[in-house]
Amino acid sequence: MTSDRDGGQDHLEDLRDALVQISFALMAVLTEVAAEHDLSLTQVRVLGILRDREPTMADLATFTGLERSTVSGLIDRAAQRGLVTKTADLHDGRSVRVTLTESARGLVPKVTAAIGDRVKPLIGELSTSEQKRLTALLTKALGA
Repeated sequence: MTSDRDGGQDHLEDLRDALVQISFALMAVLTEVAAEHDLSLTQVRVLGILRDREPTMADLATFTGLERSTVSGLIDRAAQRGLVTKTADLHDGRSVRVTLTESARGLVPKVTAAIGDRVKPLIGELSTSEQKRLTALLTKALGA
């Protein structure tokens, strides 16, 4: 019989530790890039969500895991900064859709590039095939 410490569950502990360490490294990257562009971490998340979709406020709450009232305040502040616009949903007058402004659309590639530059050292030791495999595994783990 294999105990948890004799290898039976060691790989899970190692995996959890590695995931936590990479999450800390990624949070540091995101926080640094956000600060360089005078954005909050949550605003960077919203830019990432909005770069290829126009969700409703309710959708944004789901994507971010935040309460609707919190998302409403976040989007109001982003609108005041000229990052997003809010429009009535054409199919449901009670819903509000959120869209990036042209200014924010110009900012997205800069933020994305800065994140990419800082992530390179984290994956630099991986071969191209290892990077592709990691992408596939992470995508699978995220259920996407």
